[in-house]
Amino acid sequence: MPRTRIKICGITCPEDALAAAHAGADAIGLVFFSGSSRNVNPVIARQIVAALPPFVTVVGLFVNADPEHVQYVLQQMPLHLLQFHGNEEPDYCAAFGFPYIKAVPMGAGADVTDYAQRFEAADGLLLDNYGGDQIGGSGQRFDWARIPPQVAKPIILAGGLNPTNVSAAVQQIRPFAVDVSSGVEIAKGIKDSQLIRAFVGAVEKGEHCV
Repeated sequence: MPRTRIKICGITCPEDALAAAHAGADAIGLVFFSGSSRNVNPVIARQIVAALPPFVTVVGLFVNADPEHVQYVLQQMPLHLLQFHGNEEPDYCAAFGFPYIKAVPMGAGADVTDYAQRFEAADGLLLDNYGGDQIGGSGQRFDWARIPPQVAKPIILAGGLNPTNVSAAVQQIRPFAVDVSSGVEIAKGIKDSQLIRAFVGAVEKGEHCV
């Protein structure tokens, strides 16, 4: 099977970004949403991006942001991919001319097939256990049985993943990628390098189990 990509989200300092990169993560996520405890300002975000080695994708996460805010962030640093984690519509997501992924609120009973059809310009769908007042990062998983067997978009699995359950997730779902935030933290926004390495190792273990 193809290798499962790994994204470490909610990075708040250069040290954690480097820990993710050195452990083998394919991408990091920077949260540009003031309502999150993992929010980073552009000054810190530029330092994080500058510290990264080559070939690590930088994803900027936004939640129902004013277009001007997104454009401002894009002018401040080189992001590779946008992640929209709110109630954004397809035209809004595509308006910035950047590749993007759309989060699907599985905690709100969202229909994955419907999202794949409506967000046909998205590079992928991120399935997370948020909904209502929650935007993610809660450490809670959703029922993986709700994921359709065939989706017309690459699936990024999120929501409650950690080193103890991600191997099973990879075996059962075979997602294109997995996304973790709180599952590799010792406090909100503070990652643990040992947990990151354990997470990456568990993903690799899941890939080799049949």
